[in-house]
Amino acid sequence: MNFTNRITRLREKLAEQQLDAILISSSENRSYFSGFRGSAGYLWITPREAILATDFRYTEQAAFEAPDYEIVRITAGPSWLKNAASSSNVAQIGVEDHDLTLAGYNSIKEQLSDIPNKPKLIPIGFMCNQLRAVKDAKEIELLVQAINFADQAIETVGATLKPGITEREISWDLEKTMRELGADGISFNTIVASGPNGAKAHHKPTDRRLEIGDGVVIDMGALYQGYCSDITRTFVIGKVSPEFRKIYDIVLSAQETAEATASAGMSGTDVDGLARQVIESAGYGNEFGHSLGHGIGIAVHELPGVGPNSANTIENGMVFSVEPGIYIEGWGGVRIEDLVLMENNRPRVLTKAHKRDLVVI
Repeated sequence: MNFTNRITRLREKLAEQQLDAILISSSENRSYFSGFRGSAGYLWITPREAILATDFRYTEQAAFEAPDYEIVRITAGPSWLKNAASSSNVAQIGVEDHDLTLAGYNSIKEQLSDIPNKPKLIPIGFMCNQLRAVKDAKEIELLVQAINFADQAIETVGATLKPGITEREISWDLEKTMRELGADGISFNTIVASGPNGAKAHHKPTDRRLEIGDGVVIDMGALYQGYCSDITRTFVIGKVSPEFRKIYDIVLSAQETAEATASAGMSGTDVDGLARQVIESAGYGNEFGHSLGHGIGIAVHELPGVGPNSANTIENGMVFSVEPGIYIEGWGGVRIEDLVLMENNRPRVLTKAHKRDLVVI
């Protein structure tokens, strides 16, 4: 990873926003701009300084993972932040207001309260997150590997589905398979929603056993070297009913329409509308209640947003999900999800697991 380039781009943003320094508190942005993947710490970046402050548990790890940074150990003594701000003589400090709690914000304010020039804390919103939205070649390489682990796992475990197995057992089989393939872990808690549970978009696996005729929505992802994947496939146990076939084909058509016709320069709202129009025209608009997709990278949900209210522009180099669904209370649901890379102004589908025909076990 070229962290020097990332720091340079961030410093350019600081200059644009007339900020003298930035204090990065979120774990995702801490990792993105430094390479440090420990669970605690801050980045302090000015036009001339790059400091990573963390506690004794992580100082050795930080020195190894973030060689571009001066490592400062956080202790119970005088505030490292006060010392850094005083020596830099900063007036305006950008803070990640979307990440800080009120208590965290007040703590930072208190640490800086007796500095003579009394620097101001300036909310920066999602400025750092926006810099993460366009992926470089190395990031795409890691994302593709994470996607491959999830693809292989869902193909392998999907072939073993049968009446009597529980949602929890399927979830564990998926996680175990991804780890055996080489994944570092799961990128989020696996969703396995069978029968009527398929109507719950974020259902947590239970001890419900699969029955003949059940639809089974599986939403899962692998974590690899800090990068996430996300895939959803819908299976059917036994004979497919005409209603299930109809709804599955609508969802698949909506997804393939968006993947075939989206282009760079469109807004997230425009891309969402490509799929939503298909579902609405089929009479199921009220049963598609979530956004079409989301960006993915270090976090499983990041920019760009792809939904009815997503005004951000889709650019080349962005990776995002395309995951339309239809959910009917008491009956079940269908969701199909791919990850795509906007490349040469068109989406390239990165997810390879079988989906074209309704999978029947």
